[in-house]
Order: sequence, then C-alpha cells, then structure tokens
Amino acid sequence: MNVVVFGAGSLGSLLGGLLAREHAVTLVGRDPHMETVRAEGLRITGAVEETVYPDARTAPPASADLALVCVKAFDTPAAADALAGMDLDYCLSVQNGMGNEAQLADRLEAPVLAGTCTYGALTPKPGVVRCTGIGEVVLGAREGGDSPAAKVVGEAFEAADIVTTVAEDMPRRLWEKLAVNAGINATTALARIDNGALLSGDANAVATTAGREVARVARAEGVDLSDAEAERAVERVAEATAENTSSMQQDVLAERRTEVDAIGGYVLERAGTHGIDVPVNETMTRLLQAWEDGQGVR
Repeated sequence: MNVVVFGAGSLGSLLGGLLAREHAVTLVGRDPHMETVRAEGLRITGAVEETVYPDARTAPPASADLALVCVKAFDTPAAADALAGMDLDYCLSVQNGMGNEAQLADRLEAPVLAGTCTYGALTPKPGVVRCTGIGEVVLGAREGGDSPAAKVVGEAFEAADIVTTVAEDMPRRLWEKLAVNAGINATTALARIDNGALLSGDANAVATTAGREVARVARAEGVDLSDAEAERAVERVAEATAENTSSMQQDVLAERRTEVDAIGGYVLERAGTHGIDVPVNETMTRLLQAWEDGQGVR
C-alpha cells in the first residue's frame, strides 16, 4: 500500500516508520526532521530497533492509497485543505480530541476512518524516533458498524506487524479515548509529572475523576461508557505508558499550544449542552487555556 503520513512528528514518524517495513511510505512533516530522514533514513529506537528509508517531504504528494493523519487537532483544517488536493482511496485519523474526522470528511471524497493509538513515541533528535511502548492501533468507521475500508486499512497495518484491531464501536472507543486524554494529558501537563505518577495518590484522584466526568457526558450523548470503564481506561493507559511524558506536557514544557480545546474544551462544550457539571475538567481546561493565553500561543 502507498501511504502518506501527514504530520510526521513523534507518533506519525513511528507509525510511518513501522509501516515502511512493508509499504511505500511518504512522511510529511517539518525540517530538519524531514531533511535528515531523506539523507540518512529514519532510525527507530527503544521497544523497536530498526532503520527504514521512507520518502520524506514538507508537502504531500499528488496521490496515495492511504492518508494517515497525525497532526495536532488545531491543525486539522489545514490538513484537510492540503489532503483535499490529493487522489486518495482512504483516510485514517489517529489524532487526539474529538471532531477531527468530521472536519476531514467535510473536505475529502475518500472515506474517513476513525482511529486510536496507544503506541508511545518521542523524537529525541532529527531523523530518530524512539518507541517508548508497544501499544495498539484500533480503527473503524467513524459512525460505527462494519466497514470494508477499515478492513483493508487494518490488513495493511497488520502486514507491517503493527498490533491492530478493526472495531465496529468506534464512537464508544473515541469517547473512552477522550476520557483517557482528559485524565492523563491535562493532569500531567499541569502537575509536570510522568504518566506513571497517576497510578496512586492525589494525581490518581484527579485523573480518574476527570475520566468519570467524561463518561457521564458520553452517556448523555448516547454512548454506553460507564464511570468504572472510563476510570479503568485511564489507569490502564497510565500503567502501560508509565515512563512517558504525555504529549500535552511535552507541549507545555516546549511552550507550545496544546490540544486542550479539542479535549477538555470539547468536554465542556458537550457537558454544557446537557447541563452536566464537570468541575475537574473545567478547572484543568481553564487553567491550561489561561497558560496558553499567558504564553501568547492561543
């Protein structure tokens, strides 16, 4: 399969690199990372050790079988505009936050699939991506149900030895992912702690309460996600990624804009529609938004 990875940062580089073991892959990202990959290849370290040689560029090619979208949620409109000019068979988003798939589907003629990914990734320097943990890619129709397109894309991921599940309940899985992101990303970004610190003590109480609040909103939206399931998901991912620095904390440490609007902001928006109080999510979201204002990155 011919795959273009749009947004080849840490996660995009890792998934693209793993796919390149079996498929023709083009990474689309920023220099000097892309420049180094073109010259020297992409070195994968950590839980996977391999060097691969995908194409690497700063603008997408004219066509591909699959576009794998890994950009930050606030860059989704720009990604949709860029990909709209391509000849594509399929598009898969593995982004954080909610609403990305709908924005892509509004601009693309190709079917847009929803996905989640629990592989851990960091880019310590240009040309290198470190796999900090083997996870799983789950993908399927964004509306749920059976999807021939999802089966084709899932087979391509499996052929590259990526742990993959093709699911028919993606709306529920996306809300569970939102509970995990709300619990882990916001808490670690504000407390400046790694994910494993959420497994006990005060940080655990904050993160799991945030997850349970998201579950209440999910049920109001017609999605069957219990408080206990959301809490277990937060703790399960925190344990599996215990040594990771969350993507939101990485953004805060680098003084970059975060994805808080598509995570906590989305929770607040939907909670307000249903008259549900989500005090932990509201507090953490407002604090992160205030930090962004103070840094001038909003």
